[in-house]
This record gives sequence, structure tokens and C-alpha cells, in this order.
Amino acid sequence: MSLLEKNTSSIDVDNLVTSNDIGGRKASGIPLNIILCVAFLWALFQVWIASPFPYMMDSDLLRWNSNQARSIHLAFAIFIVFLSFPFSAKSSVKKIPLVDWLLAISASLSALYYLIEYDNISTRVGAPILQDIIVACIGIPLLFEAARRSLGITLPLIATVFLGYNFFGNYMPEMIAHKGFGLQEVVNHQWITTEGVFGIALGVSTDFVFLFVLFGSLLDKAGAGNYFIKLAFSCLGHFRGGPAKAAVVASGLTGLISGSSIANVVTTGTFTIPMMKKVGFSAEKAGAVEVAASVNGQIMPPVMGAAAFLMVEYVGISYLEVIKHAFLPALISYIGLVYIVHLEAIKANMQGLPKSARAVSASAVSKVTGFLFGFLMLCATSAAVYFGLGWIKQIAGDNSIYVVSGLVISSFFGLLYAGCKLPKLSDDIDQDLSALPPPGEIFRSGLYYLLPVVVLVWCLMIERLSPGLSAFWASLLTMFMIVTKPVLETLFRQEERDLDEADKQASLPLFSGLKSLADGMISGARNMASISIATATAGVIVGVVSQTSVGAVLADVVEVLSFGNITLMLLLVAVLCMILGMGLPTTANYIVVSSLMANVIVEVGASNGLVVPLIAVHLFVFYFGLMADVTPPVGLASFAAAAVSGGKPIQTGIIAFKYALRTAVLPFLFIFNPDLLLINVTVLHGIFIFIIATLAMLIFTAATQGYFFDRCKLWERGVLLLIAFSIFRPDFWINQMVEPHRYMELNEYLAQEEQIPVGTPLRIHVEEDSYSGEKDISIRMLIAREQGSASEVIAASGLNLYQADELIEVDSVDIGSDAYEAGFEAFQVLVGVDVANKQPSTVFVYLPCVLLIVLIALSQRKTQRQRQKKREGLAA
Repeated sequence: MSLLEKNTSSIDVDNLVTSNDIGGRKASGIPLNIILCVAFLWALFQVWIASPFPYMMDSDLLRWNSNQARSIHLAFAIFIVFLSFPFSAKSSVKKIPLVDWLLAISASLSALYYLIEYDNISTRVGAPILQDIIVACIGIPLLFEAARRSLGITLPLIATVFLGYNFFGNYMPEMIAHKGFGLQEVVNHQWITTEGVFGIALGVSTDFVFLFVLFGSLLDKAGAGNYFIKLAFSCLGHFRGGPAKAAVVASGLTGLISGSSIANVVTTGTFTIPMMKKVGFSAEKAGAVEVAASVNGQIMPPVMGAAAFLMVEYVGISYLEVIKHAFLPALISYIGLVYIVHLEAIKANMQGLPKSARAVSASAVSKVTGFLFGFLMLCATSAAVYFGLGWIKQIAGDNSIYVVSGLVISSFFGLLYAGCKLPKLSDDIDQDLSALPPPGEIFRSGLYYLLPVVVLVWCLMIERLSPGLSAFWASLLTMFMIVTKPVLETLFRQEERDLDEADKQASLPLFSGLKSLADGMISGARNMASISIATATAGVIVGVVSQTSVGAVLADVVEVLSFGNITLMLLLVAVLCMILGMGLPTTANYIVVSSLMANVIVEVGASNGLVVPLIAVHLFVFYFGLMADVTPPVGLASFAAAAVSGGKPIQTGIIAFKYALRTAVLPFLFIFNPDLLLINVTVLHGIFIFIIATLAMLIFTAATQGYFFDRCKLWERGVLLLIAFSIFRPDFWINQMVEPHRYMELNEYLAQEEQIPVGTPLRIHVEEDSYSGEKDISIRMLIAREQGSASEVIAASGLNLYQADELIEVDSVDIGSDAYEAGFEAFQVLVGVDVANKQPSTVFVYLPCVLLIVLIALSQRKTQRQRQKKREGLAA
């Protein structure tokens, strides 16, 4: 690539990132300073409300509850969006017109109205006054305009259609008709209460998402992003297709803290895509690998593009549970992508980057010894930290926070001092990455970057703090690191600066650290503005769903179109999720697809015998909503990667979609086999599931790529696909031999005294009225939490029954109980239960699969040897 091409590409990428993340407007002077000051104040506000400090004050002056904070949060976001994003592509990008200033102020005041009138609104719930209606009629259109500018036309258009459905439901076709709502009812629901714009989605954005986006931005300013990328390249760059493997790992690490597929593509792709092209990947394939890896970053805990926090609210489980359930599929998907890259490299006979002289000089024995020593030291350090902190808390009591803080800061000083004894990592994107130091050296040089992540994980998993408070403490440590790192590095490295007198003040280490901190906070706030607008706009759709019967209507429509076939129903939902997710950022994407489609799977599945845990349903729609970021013609991440690689966007998207098939198959698997989500499994069972599922993913990947140990014949690809399916779903074949359940009348089942083991699922048939008014049978599932008879297990679940003759009805359901979460309601009629049959072991499926894998491998090896002998004969 010539220097001119490189500069042009760099400019295009910068423009793409700027226009997508912080707006295409390039203001300067006083307008720019106002935007930056507002962004910095927003970040300060969010850090303040996430901290414990407001609750230590006697005054209520700087203390707001969650609902009030949402109003301030939206006011900041909408003000920044109107000043940062021009009206259209033809608008001036250097000047902010007067009309945009007026729109920004009007929109902010409309958002603040909920805060200003908070006490008065609480006294007139359900009865908005004229003033409320006027403000809402100004606020909602301005919110949609802000969404159009920052996110494109898709989301505001969908929200407008749903709002129209809210008003004119009585004019709709019979199947989707409802009584329709007047202006007063819609305004009250959407703007005055917390059911619409100021609902759960904006609340999650305010309480959790901002802090995690800010945390990621601060870590990047500290240098962690550069560290992760260089570490990945140093570890994997010299293998076959190494840069692509490094891109996958680097994108995964970046995705841990990133909330945007496009930002992830550009952040890591700037480094990785040129290196992939250097070892033989085409521009389109290099971009596709980066797209597949970056979009997968959104399914990787702990952030998951902010969807993890929304799932907490929508599914009703803890944040740790969401992380536990989402981790294994995400990890398996990344392993599958690494294998895809490996197969592509083998097919094209690619090589990796050359090793550095220091890496080559290290012997195999020293590498193994160093790895084992490092692993043992990590285990010893982890044990010392875990047990040491426990003792400190016992001894220091309430003062343990100060002792622990001192230890963390001391660890930062020590790790930074050790890192300064090694060569400094360059942050130059044009650096020759093949000359990087050995992995161990890079790993030690930036160990201190892991401290904030360790603090975050510790607070979440050990201390069991809320996600917001955990992110606050991790962000606070990162802020301290950013400010002190330049000073300490100068001291530890004993650097001497040869600068002009005019530059000395600007280059002072402390000034540099404070500037980086301010830049990180401003960058985090500006990146967050469009996400906040997305959650608020998507809240309108959520409000329509809660106010009308559109969820039940969609369930009926999908059931009719799928003819009651479960697999066809899931395929329809998957396609609808991809259509609904086109052009939407991750957070809004999840809100829309979960609001509209999650209930469809639950309702249609239950009426056809498929009872699925709610978290599996939400992960299903989330995965396919994200596929829209990859899928042409709208795949925004593919366009971003093409801008970096210089390839064709549509072709990049097609190849990325092919690579993403391994991710697309996972949701179907954990719908039919929730064990993949580690639901009610033991540790040993979880390890077994991971090994089996990973093997199945590798076989599926080999089949779709057409290469295992050698190029696959058509029949070999078919057999490999069959093997992958059988390993993923052994129950399919087992069920053909022995039915999984037998139906029993509930009266008969309750009369027996047989003890039900802990963890046994009870599939109870419920008779209820369908949307059409006819009687329908659906299935609700309860899990036995303790051993006992059927009556005892049902009573322990919170389900209280009333029996009259042959009729068994639900008398009442305990609020918050398992029965309540399963969807049981008073006056439902219970007619029967599915009793599990004893089935053969899945080993009878796994053994033939392993045998077939071995046979295909031996066959392909034999073909390879014959080809090699033929080559040698020709050469002779």
C-alpha cells in the first residue's frame, strides 16, 4: 500500500469512527469547548451517582434516585447528540447552526421535565395535565430526531410505526387489532411514567452501562488496548495465519469491555487487518475475520454490549447468573473462529510472522519451564490474594477497605516498576509487529493493566457488589493509574526529555496524566451519547408492547406461519431478529428483539411442548439480533472492516456471514439443550459439556469450511455435519428410541408417593384461554428444589392448588416463587404432567460419532500420503 493510499485509508477510517461514535461534526473554538465540558460533566455526574458518596451525605442536594437520574442522563445525552451530529450529510460539519442549539436546549429541557416535575407527577399518576402533554409532544419527536442523526433512520422508523400502532390499533386487521389509545393515554405511558422512554432500558443505561463504557474508555487511554493487541500478536503471530488468530484473540479481549461492534472492528482492525493481508489473506477475508471476531465480542461477558445488564432486568436473575450462562457459548464460538482461521491458513499454505531474535533464541525447555513457573506463580498469587483478603477483613473489620486499597495501589507501583525494567511498548500502528519481544516479556511489561479487571471481577464475584458499584471501583483505580503512570514511568525509567522551553510545561508527566484522564472521561461520555439515545428510543417500543397485546399477536402470527413446528418457528424468529436488528447498535438491538420476539418463543414453544429457560430465549434473540451487524446488505461492521482493509463491503459481509455460521448454530443448540448454558449442572458435568460442545463445534467448522485433515469430499462434509449434529444433540437420536416423557393425569400423579429427586423437571400441562378465545394447552416447567413427593415438590415451588372432584385449579401463587417465575397464575386449570422415562445413555451416540471421526481422519491422512508420494515420484 502506498503512503497516499495509507493516508487515505486512515482518513476514511477516522471519519467512519468519528461519525459512528461521537458524531461527524468537527466543531472548534467555543462550541467544541462547550461539547467537551458537557461531556466531562456528564461523566462526573455518572461517576458520582454510581459511587457510595451520595449516601454518606446528610443533604439530599446531590442525591437523586434512579428515576430522577434517568432524566438527567437523557438530558446530557440528547444535548451532546444535537451538537455533535449534523442534520444530514450535506450539512456543515464545521459550524453548529442556531437551530441545532435551540433543538439541543429544547430536547434537554424536555428530558429534564421528568426531574423538575417529579414530585408533582407522582400526585397525578394516570392523569396528565396539558403541560405534560405539550412537553411530551415536543420531547418524543426530538428524541426520534436525535436517534435518526446518531443511529440512522432504522430505529426511529420502527419506533414511529409502533407508536402509530398504539394510536390506530382499532383500524388494524382483525388479527392485530386492539382498541387504540388516545393522546393522553399514550403520553402518560411513554413520557410521564417509567413504562416508556424513562423505563428499564434507560435505567440500565444510567445505572450500569455508562460506567462500563467509561471503564473501557479509561482502560484504552491507559494503554490496555495496545497491550492486549501486542500480547496477542506476540503469542500467536508466528503460527500459521498467526495475525488472523491474534486478531480473534485481541478482538475477544477488547470485546470484554467494548460496547460497540464497529468500534471493536476499527480499534483492533487497524492493527490486525494489514498484518493478515501481509501473510496472504485477501482484503475481504481479512476484513471478514475481524468482523466475525469483533461482533463476537458483543456476546462475550462481562459487558456483552450492555445486554448483560438488560438481561438482569428482563429475565429476573442476578448479573453473575447471566455471565455464567453466557460464557460457555461465547468461548466455544471463539474457539470455532480460531479453527476457521487455522483451516484457511492451511488451505492457502500461509505462514506466520517471523519470530523475533529473542523469541527464536529461547529453547523449548525454557519456554515450557517458564510457562509452568508462571502458571504456578499465578495460582500461588491467586490463593494468597483470596485467603489474604479474607484474613484482612476478619482482622481490620470496617477499616479493611483502606488496607485493601493500600495493597492494590502498592501492587500497581510494584508491577509498574517491574514493567519499566523492560522495553516500552510502542503504540505506533505502523510498527513492525513481527519484531515484537517474546510473549513473556510483553506480558510482564503490562501486568498492571490487569489490576482494574481483577478489581472488577473481585467486586462482582467475591464481594457481590452491584455491577455499577463494581465498575465504579474499577474505574476509580484506572483513573488513579492514568494520572500517576506518566509520573512514575518518568521516575522509574529515569527518562530525560530534550524539549524546547515552550513544550516543557505541556509535556510535564502530571499534566499529561490529567489530560489523558480528561480525554478518557470525555471520550467515554461522547461514545455513550448514541447508546443512551438508543435505549430511550427503544423504550418507546417496549412501552407499546406493554400497553398493547402486540406480543401475544406476534406469537399467534408466528405459530400460524410455522404450522406449530418448533424448528420452523425458531427459524422464523431468527430471521425476524436479523431483520429487526439491521442498522441498530447492540443495546437497542437487544431491547427491540427481546421485547418483540422473546415472548414468541416462550408462548409458541410452551403450547407445542417446548419449555425453555427464559435466559436461553433471551440469548437466542440476542445472538440473532447481532447477526444483523454481519449480514449484508446492512451489516455495518462489514462496511467498517472494508473501509480498513480496502476490500469490497458486500463480499466482506458474505464471507463474514459464512464465518459467523458457527455462532448462528449455537442458539438452536442451547434452546434444545440448555445444559450448554450451565443451567443446573455440576462442575464435572460442566467440564464434560465444554469438551463435547467444543469437539462438535470444531467438526461443524470443518464441515462448513470443507477441510478437516485434507479437503473434504461432498460425502465427508455431509457425514461431518451429521456427526456435529449428533454430538450437539444426542437426545434427538435417543428420543427416537425411547420417548423422553409419558403423559399422566395430574390426579394420578399427585396420588403416588414416589420420591422425586432434586433437580427433576416437572412439565405441567395447563389449560387456558388462547388469544382466539378457544381453550389451549400449554406447558409450564418447575424444577424440584428438594426431594419429596409430587405434592410436596409442587407446594415447595409456591404453587397452591385447589381440588374439586376431578378438577385441579391454581388457588394462588406465592410472589417471587419458582411457580410465579414459571408463569403460573390463579384460576388456571392443571390437567396433567409429563413424567420422564428412563432413557439409554448418550454414550451410545458419542461412541459411533468418535469412530466416524477417526475413520474420516484416517481416510484423509491416507489421501494426503498418496498425494505426497505422487509428488515425490513426479519430482524424481
